[in-house]
Formats: sequence, structure tokens, C-alpha cells
Amino acid sequence: MTYGIEYLRGLLSVKADRVRLRYQYYEMKQAMHKVSALIPQEFRSLTYSLGWCGKAVDTLSDRIVFDGFVGDFGNLNQIYKLNNADVLHGSAVLSALISSCSFLYIGERADGYPKIECIDGGNATGIIDTTTNMLTEGYAILHRDEYGEPDLEAYFLPYRTEYYRRGEDKPQIYQHKAPYPLLVPVIFRPDAHRPFGHSRISRACMDIVQSALRTMLRTEVGAEFYSVPQKYILGLATEEDEETGEVKVNFDSKKATLSSFLYFTKDEDGDKPTLGQFQTGSMAPFIDQMRELASLFAAETGMTLDDLGFTTENPSSEEAIKASHENLRLTARRAQQTFGTGFLNAGYLAACVRDRFEYKRYAFADVQPAWMPIFEPDAAALGVLGDAILKINQAVPDFLGERNIRALTGLRSDAE
Repeated sequence: MTYGIEYLRGLLSVKADRVRLRYQYYEMKQAMHKVSALIPQEFRSLTYSLGWCGKAVDTLSDRIVFDGFVGDFGNLNQIYKLNNADVLHGSAVLSALISSCSFLYIGERADGYPKIECIDGGNATGIIDTTTNMLTEGYAILHRDEYGEPDLEAYFLPYRTEYYRRGEDKPQIYQHKAPYPLLVPVIFRPDAHRPFGHSRISRACMDIVQSALRTMLRTEVGAEFYSVPQKYILGLATEEDEETGEVKVNFDSKKATLSSFLYFTKDEDGDKPTLGQFQTGSMAPFIDQMRELASLFAAETGMTLDDLGFTTENPSSEEAIKASHENLRLTARRAQQTFGTGFLNAGYLAACVRDRFEYKRYAFADVQPAWMPIFEPDAAALGVLGDAILKINQAVPDFLGERNIRALTGLRSDAE
């Protein structure tokens, strides 16, 4: 059963707004929801940017570095190498963290070699097979015009891809040997309820950022009163207008604001005015509130206050950094598993396109994705790791080889 391209277009239109909202928070272009009627009108047009959501995404994506395949049946590493692997994998990981799912689109270059491109979750969708994490059919917008309207779309099916260009009545058909659509999802934190995953920028993250933006606005208003304290004068002389009978105070507030010296005379009874100043409000409550919101955001994302710019202690050792980021490490480890499946699926389909042969999916079962260490060890930790590797290999000869040592240390041998 196929749903058809019209159904998938409607499905994408529902999801695209959520993806665009996440990108707005990541790029610090989100609008601030102003809820206080006490803010002076002059301050309501102010806008602020806060990069906590971008920091939460980048902190995790920078630690997820793909290092190729082990047991590379089909020479998948070469396919990715010829498709600018460093940029491709990084883009797929970053987009998946923001939009919960990115897509790798496999096409064919003019010379017949497969090309792989990354498409964000706001421009592609499909019907997923939860057993293999591949699509049974897919849809993607490959190009938009200067107004953001689609002018090149693709409908993906097993053994064929249909390209729809605006203004043309019939689609262009591309036949291939892959038994799955040439659109592969790369998913962050999938589950049975949401097979296309969850965004790193959760609803809680967005709500906390909104509260922090409003706190920044209140801080700006409070700073005005803090920098120019309000003053008062008691006992100023008054004058009565002979025509209207209106009582006026003999005082020019504008000149008093601009002047650094004020001169007052005694009134007719010989009394002089009394000058006073209202006590200024403290900025400390705003700082404390920002720190509290930063703590909530850090708890939501597995980060620390140091990551968000609130220094708490002296620089830590590598082991202390690992301990404080334990939740972040577990999140990165789980993400590596699902991302690796997506990269392997895309490489498998690209091999079918390259060789013009229908490989079976189980032929690539022993191909394993490899990753750089989530936390690269410092010099002290390298010494401890070296001793541990030596003792393990003495107990079980050649148990830890070059690949395992690279996964632990991130070091590449000069022999490669």
C-alpha cells in the first residue's frame, strides 16, 4: 500500500512549522512573548537574543563525530569520502538534533557515481518501516525559489524516484536497483510512539528561554531606574496664576535633569526646600532569577552552569568534566546508535546505486559504525589509559587493537 505524494505533501506541511520554530530558537530569531502590562511603552519594542538552545545543540553535536565503518563490506567509506563526509555527517547530526530527524537523499551524478545530500526535517518526510528504520515511501523538497516556494520535488519509492519540477506536467523518472526509497532518515531519540524521534530543543527548553528573555527585559527596565535614581524636593515655592487661579511649582524638571548644579532660594517664610532621593532597587534579584533559569535549562539538557556562562569553580580535570556531564555522555552514546543506523542504511542504498545491483540488507549486518570518543582524554588521562591497555593486552593478548585504542583515545596511528 502506498499513500501517494499528495498525502506526504500534507504530512510535511503539518510538521514543517514545528521544525521552523526549532530553527528559530537555534538561530536566536525567536520572538519574545511579552506578558507584563507594567513594562513602559518605550521598552516594548526591544528585542533580545539568547543562545542557550543553540548551545545545547552544538554541545552535543560537536561530541558526536563519525569515524567510518568497521568491517566495511561494500566499501561504504569510499562512498562517503567522495561525498564530502566530514561536512555531510556533521550536517546530518546537527539537523537531526534540531528537527528530531534529518534525511540523507541518494541520487546519481553525471558520471554514474552515487551522490548523498542532507535534507532537514522541514523539507522531507515519509512512511517509516520501524523494523529497518528505512522508508517505504518518501517525499522531499529538493529546491525552493527565492520566495520559499517549492520548484523541485521528489517522490521516493522502491526501485524508482519521481522528480516533479514546477511548470512541467509529467515527472522525470529515475530507475535504480535499490529495494528501498533513496531517502533515509537519521533520527534522534526515536521511540514506539514517535518513530521519527524528538528534538533536542524540547518544549521545556523553549519555555525556559522565553522566561529568560523576559527577565532580560525586566533587567533593562530596572537598570534605567538603577542608573538614574528618582529624587524628590519638599518645600518648593509655588505661584498662583492670576487668570486661572492654578497653583504652579516654580521648578523646571528638564533643566534639573540635565544640570549638575541646582540653586534654590528660601521662600517668603524663610524656609528652604528639602532634597531627597528614593532608595534604588537592587539588580541582584534579576541576576538570581537568570541563574535559576540557567540551572533549569542545564538540568533539562544535561549541561552545566559553566556551559551557559555562569562560572562555578576553577577549571576541572578531564575526569571531573566527564562526571559533571554524565547525562550528556549518555545522551550522546544513545544518539550514536541511531545515527549510525541511518548512516549505514544510506551507505547500503548508495552501494546498490553504485554497483547497479540489488544487495540484501543482511549482507551489511556485520558492518559497524565507529565513532570518535565523546570526551577526548587529556595528557594525564592518556597515561592512565596506556597503563590500562597494556595490562589488558597482557592478560588477553591483542584484545585491544588499533581500532579500539582509537575509539578510547581519539589518536590516529602514523601508519594509516
